[in-house]
Amino acid sequence: MDKKPGVWLTCPMSQYLQQQLTTHFTLFKSWEIPSKQDFFNHQSHSIRAVVGNGVHGADSDLIESLPCLEIISSHSSGLDKIDLVKCVEKGIRVTSTPDMLTEEVADLAVLLILATVRKICACDRFVRNGLWKQRDFGLTTKVSGKSVGIIGLGRIGSAVAKRLKSFTSQICYYSRSEKPNSGYKYHPNVIELASNCEILVIACSLTKETHHIVNRKVIDALGPNGFIINIGRGAHIDEQELVTALVEGRLGGAGLDVFEHEPDVPMQLIDLDNVVLSPHVGTCTVETRKAMADLVVANLVAHFSNEPLLTPVV
Repeated sequence: MDKKPGVWLTCPMSQYLQQQLTTHFTLFKSWEIPSKQDFFNHQSHSIRAVVGNGVHGADSDLIESLPCLEIISSHSSGLDKIDLVKCVEKGIRVTSTPDMLTEEVADLAVLLILATVRKICACDRFVRNGLWKQRDFGLTTKVSGKSVGIIGLGRIGSAVAKRLKSFTSQICYYSRSEKPNSGYKYHPNVIELASNCEILVIACSLTKETHHIVNRKVIDALGPNGFIINIGRGAHIDEQELVTALVEGRLGGAGLDVFEHEPDVPMQLIDLDNVVLSPHVGTCTVETRKAMADLVVANLVAHFSNEPLLTPVV
């Protein structure tokens, strides 16, 4: 690379990633530019790459604003915030960070299961508020031996299943296609899956087909003793139906790392003791974010060096 290619960073990310990008490229931080329209009118030809994440990606408008765009390197495994159809049309390469975050997100899924089913956060508040001096905390239910249904048996779903085997959980799943070598029972639709498990874990990608894949029928199939764990995307669940079911007692509980309109969270969820809320931190460890950043930069360096991409999507 002779002249440093321009890279458009869609939102603030780690200082480490920004430092690495600055070392190799000319970095343009979108949030520091007063008028994006003026910038695009006069300097859009400077941008040859975009780095986004699972919240702020590259939609059709951004892609159209950058006539010299060659590659989008996503700091995420999710691709729902990138207009992949537009990228294919324009010959723009796309990469992601699929394997860097699998273990961390699977760990969080198990953490949310334990915290939700055993009401650990409610226990914490109970002690901090001095209520233990007045009475004992109520009984919860055990995790070990529970039947767990997983929506999406990909990298993360498989990693969750592997961990839950240590809890003697009975694993079943729904996925776009049956995986006969998995050793787990397959269900051909989500309602049947929910009817046959006590804990439902959402671990699939967000697509048009999986938008609101967990709706009222699925929630009712899971029932008042069931629990929903979402480490996928907020829009996998019809959030209003989830809130209603929790308030009415038609669902046992929920552990949520993602929300349909994050960072906005329905106020009805805040005071519920059977709900554990987490601010989309599935990949938020120092080790994982560094590995993801390294892969984002490595893909860009490979592209501009005319070398094969490490994790190509398009």
